[in-house]
Amino acid sequence: MCGVVGIVGRSSVNQAIYDALTVLQHRGQDAAGIVTIDEENHFKLRKSNGLVKDVFLEHHMQRLQGNMGIGHVRYPTAGSPSVSEAQPFYVNSPYGITLAHNGNLTNTDDLREAIFKSAKRHVNTTSDSEVLLNILASELDKFPDYPLTADNIFTAVSAVHKIIKGAYACVSMIIGHGLVAFRDPNGIRPLVLGRRALADNQFEYIVASESVALDILDFEFMRDIAPGEAVYITEDGQLFTRQCAEYPKYSPCIFEYVYFARPDSLMNGVSVYQSRIHMGQMLGRKIAREWAHLDIDVVIPIPETSCDAALEIARILNKPYRQGFVKNRYIGRTFIMPGQVARRQSVRRKLNANRIEFEGKNVLLIDDSIVRGTTSEEILEMVRSVGAKKVYLASAAPEVRHPNVYGIDMPSVNELIAYDRNVDEIAKKIGADALIFQDLDDLITAVKMSNPNIEHFDCSVFDGIYVTNDITQQYLDDLDARRNDKKKTRQAQREAENLEIYNEGQ
Repeated sequence: MCGVVGIVGRSSVNQAIYDALTVLQHRGQDAAGIVTIDEENHFKLRKSNGLVKDVFLEHHMQRLQGNMGIGHVRYPTAGSPSVSEAQPFYVNSPYGITLAHNGNLTNTDDLREAIFKSAKRHVNTTSDSEVLLNILASELDKFPDYPLTADNIFTAVSAVHKIIKGAYACVSMIIGHGLVAFRDPNGIRPLVLGRRALADNQFEYIVASESVALDILDFEFMRDIAPGEAVYITEDGQLFTRQCAEYPKYSPCIFEYVYFARPDSLMNGVSVYQSRIHMGQMLGRKIAREWAHLDIDVVIPIPETSCDAALEIARILNKPYRQGFVKNRYIGRTFIMPGQVARRQSVRRKLNANRIEFEGKNVLLIDDSIVRGTTSEEILEMVRSVGAKKVYLASAAPEVRHPNVYGIDMPSVNELIAYDRNVDEIAKKIGADALIFQDLDDLITAVKMSNPNIEHFDCSVFDGIYVTNDITQQYLDDLDARRNDKKKTRQAQREAENLEIYNEGQ
């Protein structure tokens, strides 16, 4: 689950892209990158592993000059965590093209072989984003005249839609032309468009994963980029848009609203904050209806994605709402840490229980979701260690029983605690006295309240229905073999060893 941003301005955009990436940091903590185009039509690129604040130092920012640029924060779901796979990627032909991508392609292996045979293009990494870039470049290379027209670019994006499958929200730049952004025909991953008026009645434009990036830069939110739509913004600020997919259909990822997106973002016409309020209302009514026998003294959220839902649950149950955990804000989000060991070790460093809110009480904990169960198990042990009598746990999302193939790091079904277990077995596994999950229909209703026009969501992690209609059991088995936690842990260890060897040699 990565974050992307692209800006076409009238002055240097390096600081604006940096600022946008800092508020998209929650979407990826593995790596960050910025590329700009300078006055001499050269790409200026800086990317590395790490947080935005650590990757870009003052001398990097001074070098990233230009009135147009794109940025990326990476959360690895495909490829390796190597710095060579940080984004944006670029190719020199045709013209010079760079691209950053949020999502995951589901036919990468076939594409890699096809572009080598048909276009003689070599992909140097295991990243599906580099594959996507080369396919776009290959399609643009079919137009012999210079410069490319908007029609040429939209024709190329239309061809890309027909070739690739999966989830993708992309920002790209073409030397001598401008910025191109496009979204997959199902609109699985988010992408928004904004503008900022200048004194001469001209506009600067921005595209980003979430509207919060527009807010902090004082860009006006225009709209979501539609599923299958492409946007082309020329170097001099002309805006062109076109629907480039034959059969676009809104099927946004519902897990964006459960966990990933910031509460102050607006995506697909839905306020993330408001959707979480509605999740709490739906879950609170279920608890009041079906779990009235529980003797609950206090409602406490597991910070911080669940706080808005927990407040509504407490109101509906007429129970006290308390902040029982103190969060260390300098620890990354445990869900997107690579490897089970890193996630487990970080929980105690990330949260500390305030004994006075737990000792001698029957506590209802609220979490946004339960995926691997690692965090839940550790938190419940912590709560009991400070004197809680009974510990109940409610999840604002249903049981996660299926792997995700569209850019969320849930690839191995055997790592999901709900896989092949019923609710009582999950409760016993994590040590809960009672365990309550949101119903899927209620979750969908909660999100749709803000935008009833969305008829369908990608809920594949809950129901196993993949909206691209191309996912087979063989694909899931292969994915599981390539990307389970044990392999990622070994991969991370090798990266650390290689870095240590490199540093010793310097």
